Order: sequence, then C-alpha cells, then structure tokens
Amino acid sequence: MSQTQGAYYVPHGSPWPIVGSVSLTLIVLGGVNLIQSKGDSGLILFGLGAIVLTVMLFGWFGAVINESIAGSYNEQVDRSFRISMAWFIFSEVMFFAAFFGTLFYARVLSVPWLGGEGDGAWTNALLWPGFESIWPSNGPENVGGAFDTIGAWGIPAINTAILLTSGVTITWAHHALKADKRLQLIVGLAATVALGFYFLYLQVAEYIHAYQDLNLTLNSGIFGSTFFMLTGFHGFHVTLGALMLTIILLRCIRGHFSSNDHFAFEAVAWYWHFVDVVWLGLFVVVYWI
Repeated sequence: MSQTQGAYYVPHGSPWPIVGSVSLTLIVLGGVNLIQSKGDSGLILFGLGAIVLTVMLFGWFGAVINESIAGSYNEQVDRSFRISMAWFIFSEVMFFAAFFGTLFYARVLSVPWLGGEGDGAWTNALLWPGFESIWPSNGPENVGGAFDTIGAWGIPAINTAILLTSGVTITWAHHALKADKRLQLIVGLAATVALGFYFLYLQVAEYIHAYQDLNLTLNSGIFGSTFFMLTGFHGFHVTLGALMLTIILLRCIRGHFSSNDHFAFEAVAWYWHFVDVVWLGLFVVVYWI
C-alpha cells in the first residue's frame, strides 16, 4: 500500500464495467430462454455470458492488482474499499432476503389461505374446493405434476459440512497470513478452493437427480420455483466466491500480500463467510423444516 496520504487515487478509464454488464445481460437472456425451453439458444447465451463474466473477473481483478502492486492506494482508498465491500455484502443480504421472504409468504400465508384458513375460506370454497394446505405444494392445480423432495440428510447435509469446514480453513489461512506463515496460508486457501468446487459438484449432482428421478423442476409449482431460485442463486454466489478465492490463492503463491496489507484477501473472506451463513439459512428452511 502506498504511504502517500495526499490525493485520492482516481483510476484510469476501464472497459471492464461494460464487459461485466454485457456478460450479465447474456446470462439473464440465456437463463430466461432455458426456463422457457427455447431450444439450444438459451444454453448458448448462458454459456457465452459465463465465459465473458469469467474473462471480466480476471481482467478487472488484474487491473486492480497491478494498481495495488504499483502503490497507487493509500489508507483512504483502503478505507473506501472496506466501506464499499460492506455495502455490497449488505445488498446481497437484501437480495436473498427477498427470496426468503417469497418462500415465507408462500409457505406460511398464501398456501394456508388458498386451503381455506383465515380470510381464504371463500377463495377455497369458490375456486379451489378440495385443495389441502400442505407443504411442499405445487399449487391447487398440481403444476408440473407429482414430485418428490430432496431430504436434508443426504447431499444437503454433506454440503453444509463442506461449507462450514471451508469457513474454518479460510479463517486458518487468514491467521497464517497475519502471522506471516506462507505455507499454512497457501494450504488453507487451497483447501478452501477445493471445498468450494466440491460443493458445486455435489449441487450439480443433486440437480440432475432432482430433474431425472424426482420430477422436481422449476416448473413444479411454487415449491420448485422457490427451491431452485434460492439454491441456484446461492450456487452462483459460491461459483463467484470460488473463482475469487482461486485468484487470491494464485496471488499468495506469487508472494502477494503482507501481514498488515491484505484487504483483497479479507474482502473475499468476508464474501465467503456470507455465502456460508446464507447456506445455513437455506439448509434449515428449504431442506430441513
């Protein structure tokens, strides 16, 4: 970090925000086409968006890394980075809160109301006679057909143990960095990266099992849509976190960071702990109860 306490560093013009916007647009268009079963175009757009997003991440991170190594950042810049990361994580908390709120509304309010509880007696009698207020539900009209759910004590429990362990390994690596123990730092980070990608591997296996064997899909009414929206977006965040951890690992191997100057490491660690906490909420309210 630069010791200069003067002017605030203003970076040069960068193409990466535009590239990032293009990648996210492609991912959204591809995702919508996949949901709507529009042939191969959805998969192509989604895959292209993922590739462009990966290129953007490496390119943008590389630019920031070069600025940091060049000593462009002073304590004021470091402070602004910390504040910005805190607000970013808060925005992510609100993002997931919206989906958790959707699940709560459907499960605790909407489905019982359609089943005749409370003010829903007339709706049930006139529109959905015979509809039972049970969860999981695919709606009064059995949208998507009968399906089976995924039990909490299979892959979800294993993935919970994986993410909790990864939280321990990244904390262990952080302590090693602050103590200038390079080997412990690299081992801890490598273990965290491996655990993150193993989590994703198991989640893909779970999705394949859900679609092929359980008929549990995005089309399985309110349960299917909330299940895949919550777990899918969490998996997307794990993917980003694992990519960022990979970059931090490569930087550590190259000798970057010191015991008193390593905000990039801390920022990714904060993000990873956030991902861990969100998964615990998912495990409890989506799989367990």
